[in-house]
Amino acid sequence: MKPPPFEYHAPTSVNEVCALLGSLDDPKILAGGQSLIPLLNFRLARPRHLVDINRVEGLDRIYERDGGIAVQALVRQSVIEDSELVARVCPLLSDAVRLVAHRVIRNRGTVCGSIAHADPASELPAVLLALGGSVVAHSARSQRVIPAGELFAGMFETSLEPQELLAEAWFPAFAGKHAIFEESRRHGDFALAGVVRADKELALFGVASTPVLADPHDPTRGLEPSGDIEASPEFRLHLVKVLTERAFAA
Repeated sequence: MKPPPFEYHAPTSVNEVCALLGSLDDPKILAGGQSLIPLLNFRLARPRHLVDINRVEGLDRIYERDGGIAVQALVRQSVIEDSELVARVCPLLSDAVRLVAHRVIRNRGTVCGSIAHADPASELPAVLLALGGSVVAHSARSQRVIPAGELFAGMFETSLEPQELLAEAWFPAFAGKHAIFEESRRHGDFALAGVVRADKELALFGVASTPVLADPHDPTRGLEPSGDIEASPEFRLHLVKVLTERAFAA
């Protein structure tokens, strides 16, 4: 299928991006496009304006700040996968990104794009939540920091305003006990259920409308996962228990 009609914009600075987001009716950010393009092609997304940020300078860095790793909006997932800095400062992030789809997808997909997309079956939002990370959002009026616990509002929904650019994700340095496990039908498929352990913290993905923090001793308490052709709610609850046990035994 072909995408619906839209007007294309190619800004070259963050200020220009923010000005466009603040003035256009129904804009959508394009970075890696690994989630957005399929949605456009199936006409599940119909933005009137597409704002391509790939020509914006100064949005492709990974750097240390405030005792953690900052990942800017144009950093590809494969760059994180290959980064010695990330492996040293936050190895959980290195481990998690290797579970995202396939390498060819990671060559284009961005870390910030995955977080902004807020797919409840995605690994990176759950990692951000488990570590207590945050994101930096820019608009024409201001800049604000949003903690991970306040970012994910629902399925494919965040607390970002339409005029805001998710410019950077920040992951705290973490070298403690950690693990990430997921179960999918085929390698590279979306997770039926997954768990992220960061010392005593446990975050779940694929079992609710957002990633959720859970009690390691009773990870399914309060969970009401949906069922589909891939897995029943009962099977997802079973997977959570098994994967949690595996994560804390690792």
